[in-house]
Parts: sequence; C-alpha cells; structure tokens
Amino acid sequence: MISFECDYNNGAHPKVLEALVKTNGEQTLTYGFDSYSERAKEKIRRVCECDDAEVFLLVGGTQTNTTVIDGMLQAFEAVISCRTGHIAIHEAGAIERSGHKVITLPPSELPPTRGENTNGDELPPARGENTNGDGKLTAKDLADYMAWFDGDESRDHLAQPGMVYISFPTELGTLYSADEIEAIYNVCRQYGLQLFIDGARLGYGLAASRGDVTLPWLCRHCDALYIGGTKVGALCGEAVVFTHGNAPRHFFSIVKQHGALLAKGRLVGIQFDALFSPSTPNPSSREEGNIPLYFEISEHAIQMAMKLREVLRRKGFPFFIDSPTNQQFVIVPNTEVSRLERLVGFTHWEPFDSEHIVCRFVTSWATNTADIDELEKLL
Repeated sequence: MISFECDYNNGAHPKVLEALVKTNGEQTLTYGFDSYSERAKEKIRRVCECDDAEVFLLVGGTQTNTTVIDGMLQAFEAVISCRTGHIAIHEAGAIERSGHKVITLPPSELPPTRGENTNGDELPPARGENTNGDGKLTAKDLADYMAWFDGDESRDHLAQPGMVYISFPTELGTLYSADEIEAIYNVCRQYGLQLFIDGARLGYGLAASRGDVTLPWLCRHCDALYIGGTKVGALCGEAVVFTHGNAPRHFFSIVKQHGALLAKGRLVGIQFDALFSPSTPNPSSREEGNIPLYFEISEHAIQMAMKLREVLRRKGFPFFIDSPTNQQFVIVPNTEVSRLERLVGFTHWEPFDSEHIVCRFVTSWATNTADIDELEKLL
C-alpha cells in the first residue's frame, strides 16, 4: 500500500545509510565528540554563514523542543506559541512537564473555507470552516499580548514570557514570509524575548519559500533554531543551532538530563555529515552539483507535493488551506475516506463537518512519481 501519511515513515536516504554502513567498523569517541559530528557541525556553521554558531546534535523533535525551551528559560518563564503550534497540541504536554507554561495566542485568520472542485462548485457556507486560520502567529498579536502583560499590575504573579516559539513550516503547512518573521523578531527584541524556530521540516520550508527565507537569513533573525533530520532524510536526529554563540551554560548537561543525548553520538553526526555534503561532489563548481544533499532532497519533496496537489485538484477535492509545502490538506467526504483508507496511507486531520473530514497527504524525500500516479488511479 502506498503511503502519504507522514514524512518520516521511510528509513534513511541511501547516501545517509551508505555513510552509516561504511563507517560501522570504526571506533570513535562517544557522546558526539567524534570527528564525524565535529565535521557535520562545521558544515552546518558554513551553510548557516554563522561562524560563531554553537551546534548540538540531538535525537528527535520532541526532545529537542523540550530541551531547548527548558535550557533557554528560567524556571518561572513561559513560552509563547500560536494556538496551533506543535508544542501546544502535538507533544503530549512535554513542555509543561518540564515546568514551563505554553501561552497560546490565536493564529491569524482566514476567510471561511469555500474550496472549489473541478466543476466550479463551492462547499456551502453553512458547512465547516477553518477555525485555525493559517497557523501563524502575528507580530501584532504578540505585541498586543506583551503590552497587556506589561500593563497588568499583577504581572509578577503570572508566568513570565521569556520566549516565542514558531515553526517553519507551520503545523498547517503554511510559511512565514521574511517580513513576518522579521516583525516577530523585532517585537521579541523590544520586549526581551528569545525567538526559537522549530525546524523539524525546515528543509521543506526553505525549498517551498523559493528564496524569500534562507537559512543564513533565519540565523540572523532568531536566537535558536533546529535543522530537522528525522523528517528530511535521516533515520533520526536534529541539529540545534544557537545562532549567536548564545547556547545556555552547560547545555550539554541539559541535553543529557532530558534524555536527548546518544552515547553513540556519531549515529547522528554521520547522518548530518552526509546530509550536508554535496549531493554530487564537484570541487570545481559552486553551482549545481555542489548543493548539499539536504537541500536537494527537500526540493524533490516540494516538486512531488506540487504534483500531488495537482492530482488532488483534478480529482475535485477542495483544499482546506493553501499550503506551498510538502503537507497538503484536503476536504474529503466520509464515504470516500472509508474507501481510501483501505488503499492509501494518509492522516485524518480533523472533522470538517458531519459529512466531511480534513485529510492530510504528505510527500517526503522518498516520494516518487510512481506513488503519485498510483494515488491518482485510486482516487
């Protein structure tokens, strides 16, 4: 059965797996102090154009979010997130368990969903609508909240905002523009907040942004981010980048305390070393053929997503939200969901109304044209 359920249900990219197998017989230092991890960190600094960046390799996304947030905040501080942010809804209260409140703000609004099918028919307005907006936090809402907080005489009795969390892309597959991120970062600096960017799908977000946002630009407009490996070609692993040499003191110990440190740290280091090596090494050229594998396979996933999007459009499925990334959300009749779920892997995202479900179809580095052709036949 073909699957568009998520972007981490494959193993590793063949070149990543090849690197792991090739080095399997070697003995190295442990806990990420091996030469492969050090080389991967240097490659990441170079791609980020951030010589003073401090890079740490962790095991997975939830551990990374929890560890970074707990490490960067004081015990009495909270993190601000969009209501639909990953840490607010899909991490089983991991942030709260570490002792930090997640303050949620509403996402920016969208008009009620009116997706057209190929016959030009619209869903009636009486049916469900997208109450989660575009999944993005706005600088205005953030500034309004902080102005309210500062004006509250009882603010010392409240959890103190210390950080803003956004993800790129968002949980709904949408993208912040460079202007939107810069506006949020400016509010953060005005109020002394740290900006942390969840990059579990960062490669796909950067590929979909078409140059509006680049990795070096992001590093200049946040205090920390992570480059996701688990969803972008690795078996496991995320690379945390403290962009201004600003890692919390004893962060290595904090990582270990959170269970996010691998004894065989080279497992992640070797993978990121492969992901940030040229896909087709060509020392004489800085152009095509010298692009890190990470960006090449991310671009492939977006190309597949656009093919998938066109198939879904041709088959008459209304789109729940306009996503330029590898996550595509469509509104499917319950009867069709029951038929399709026996043939294709996808996610039941949320109810739309009594007769329809919002379903998510996801591409990844491993998706190929044959998968999409097969889906079109099944649809």
